[in-house]
Order: sequence, then structure tokens, then C-alpha cells
Amino acid sequence: MEPTANVLELRGLTKDFLSVRAVNEVSFDVRRNTVHCLVGENGAGKSTLIKILTGALPRTSGRILLDGREYAPRNTRDAKAHGVSTLFQELNVVDQLTVAENLTLGTEDTSFGFLRKSRRIDRVIEILHSLEPSIAPRQRVSTLSVAQKQIVEIAKAVAAEADVLIMDEPTAAISEGEIERLFRIVKGLRSQNVTVIYISHRLDEIFELGDSVTVMRDGRHIATKPVAEVSGRSELIQLMIGKTVFEAYRQRSEPPGEVVLSVKGLCNRKLRELSFDVRRGEIVGFYGLVGAGKTELARALYGADPYRGEVAFHGRRLPTRTDEVIEAGIVLVPEERRSQGLFTILTIRGNVPVMNMGRVSHHGIIDGTLERRVARDAVAELRIATSSTEKEAAKLSGGNQQKVVFSKCLFADADLLLLDEPTRGIDVGAKSEIYDIIRRLSREGKSILVFSSELPEIVNLCDTIHLLYEGRIRETLQNGPELDSHRLLHVATGGV
Repeated sequence: MEPTANVLELRGLTKDFLSVRAVNEVSFDVRRNTVHCLVGENGAGKSTLIKILTGALPRTSGRILLDGREYAPRNTRDAKAHGVSTLFQELNVVDQLTVAENLTLGTEDTSFGFLRKSRRIDRVIEILHSLEPSIAPRQRVSTLSVAQKQIVEIAKAVAAEADVLIMDEPTAAISEGEIERLFRIVKGLRSQNVTVIYISHRLDEIFELGDSVTVMRDGRHIATKPVAEVSGRSELIQLMIGKTVFEAYRQRSEPPGEVVLSVKGLCNRKLRELSFDVRRGEIVGFYGLVGAGKTELARALYGADPYRGEVAFHGRRLPTRTDEVIEAGIVLVPEERRSQGLFTILTIRGNVPVMNMGRVSHHGIIDGTLERRVARDAVAELRIATSSTEKEAAKLSGGNQQKVVFSKCLFADADLLLLDEPTRGIDVGAKSEIYDIIRRLSREGKSILVFSSELPEIVNLCDTIHLLYEGRIRETLQNGPELDSHRLLHVATGGV
């Protein structure tokens, strides 16, 4: 059978998670032996789409054709057997093994339980040498840089005769020099009959590498174009964000109060000399894409990660231990609510008071009546949809789980709330309710830091917006009618 011009064809691909449609009727083609770039804001549906292609998630509906044939991988191993491999940000190598051992891991030739040398090993090493001669087969992988480890994975995929190699943010953790070397290798994969699907938030990389680019937004396919026909970053940004609704931002009737949090020169392994102030009643946004440092900043302020620099809260040096930070009046709504924000095996009643148990106990003994009253009040105040406060948190919808996390923070009676991706993975109705909660808390004098990769969320909520890129604040803007959403995304994707 003659190879088709398109290595992949997607037709009406859809993926639903309960009430959330993550991928919505997506259709586009990927031409053979090209670098096909995939771009979109966080939450656009790129990761879900890739998980479907690699067999990590089943589709809800739609078709995929690989080399003109129906393609429905049962799992990632099945996808690899069909020639679809993935290079994730979290590399799939074993540091304790040699390069050669990693290259053949899972495909070794054996005889009576013993490994034996085969032509397969020689071929993989030949491919590695053609990609990067400086990497020695007997070298332990732990001695390699991140970029060299990526090359080892690329060599393994090429040796396995992969038709499609998906690369997810491959330059997020490597230096400029290593990026140039990786680009040379990616461009050279065309000659080895490998098609690359390249995902990146750095838009300059799209123009450097790509033959074609697909833009996704809100789970939908927006456009697929040859890169040569894209007029520049501004066109891509327009396709990525569409029309941002600004009228949802509610201009403050009075200015924020005194400074409650002052940060000077904060830095750690990810963050670089961050300095900013937060005032009483102010909603401050930190906007950035993957690898920008949003979560790392939230964790540092919360005492979960070490840092250097000066941080003062209400004029006093902020403690560096999480329990002391909470006691000082700062709480965190974490990005991963199920694993970090909730005790999913506990009921709503068991979750709400956990950050301030002293208010529902006497001499170390919990007052059950008071605990139930507190839980009922939280359910009423935040409109948590549940039949009972005795319902396990694990059985609530995503939006209602997030409301329980908020209720914990409110019961702690904090002055400053750190909200890391506060509406990720919840439906539109729940988002609107959480936005109303945030605005109400601001009016009551609470100061709020929102760390988000969703541009409409930042624009609609925040009074002051700091743009993060690679651990630095690249620009600070005040919200209002003149705010330019194109400028925000331009800076957040590495533009100057």
C-alpha cells in the first residue's frame, strides 16, 4: 500500500469528562515528514488531544486515521506498536542505567533469561551517533544534561521506526545552546521519515521549526495553516485568544488600601528576583504559561518551597514554615485540589474546619455540633451542591470540590489568599460562582493573589497583572478599558 500524503487525519474527535468537553469536534490533517506545531493557551485541549493520540485516554467519539487506516490505540504500548511515540516534559529515562541500556529497555533480546547482543543494539547506537556523536553508549544517563536525555529518547523512537513523534514542550528546561542543537535534530528527522508534532508556548519556536501550525482554543480546532502563510506572532495570538471579553472586569469604586505584602528580590531554583507589593482588598494576577513560575511563586509564599529574598506581611518578616504562614494569615488554594487541597476520604464536614480546628474544639476535643454547624454554613454560603454535609469530598463534582477548598480557606480567617489555577477543570457555571466569591472577598478587605494560565480569568478578575516568563516578571500592567490582551499573551510567550 502506497503511503498517504497525510500520516494522521482527525475527524470530529471529541472527549468528555462528565460535564466538561475538553476536546470538541476537532478535525485536521498532519502531513507526512513535516514538523506540525500545535499551539493554544493552557486549557485549550492540546494535552487531552495528545493523550488520545498516544492511547493514554479513550476518545468519546470521532475517528483517527493513521496512514489511511483506522487508529484506536488501547494504551500507550499499543500506540508505540503503531508507530506513535511521545517525548514528554518528564523524560522517560532511567538515570541509573547506561545510554545503551536505556535505548533497548523493554525491547531486549534474551536467551534462557540472559541478555544477548543483537543487531538491534547496534542499529540504535548507530542512530544515536547520527543524531549526537558526543553521547557515549556506555555513559550513565545520570551524567547527561536534560537536552542529551531528550536526544536519547528521540534515538529510541527513531530506532523503533516511529512514524509520528510527539514532542511536548521539549525546550522548557534546557539552555539556549541546547535548544539550537535540539532544533537541528528535529529538522533532520524529516529525512528519517519521522513526522513531528511539536507543542510549545514559545511562539518564536513555531516560526523557527514548523511546516504547519494548528491552533486550538477552548477544546476546538480554530485553524491549521502552513507556517509560511502566518503573518507573524500577532496572527497566532489573535487565533489563540479570539475575542477577550473585558466588560466582565469590574473597575474598583475606590483604590485598594495599605500594603499588606511586600516582596523584594525573591528567587530560588525557578524564580528570578521577583519584587512586587500587594494592597489590602486588591486582586493581583500572575499570568504565564507552562514553566513561567506561577506555582513555584505560590508555593514559596506559602512556605512549601525555600527561597531567598525579603518578604514582609503586615510589616513583619513572613515565616518560612507552612504552619506558621497559615497562622500569620495566609492560605493557599492549590492547583491540584484532589491531591493537595482536600482530604477526599473525609466528608464535607470533616474538610471545612481542618485549617482552624481550634474554633471547633475544646481542650483538644472536637465539638460535633459546632463542626456540623460550620459545615452547614459553608454549604449555604458557597452554595455547595450536596445532599448532606456527610457526603465524601471525593463524590462531589470538580466545581463543588473547589468550593470546599475555598470554604477551608475562609474558615481559617486569612487576610491573604493565594489561588493557584482556581477554576481549572470546572464548568462555566461553577467558574462564575467562584469569581463572585473572589470579588466578594476583595470587597470585604481580603487581599488575593491569582496565579493563572487562563487569560480571560486574569483579565476579568485582577486589578494588577504581573506577566511571568521563565521565572521573571517581564511586565506589570493595571487593568482597565485600555488593557491589550494581545500584549499580555505576546509577553507571556516570550515576546519583547
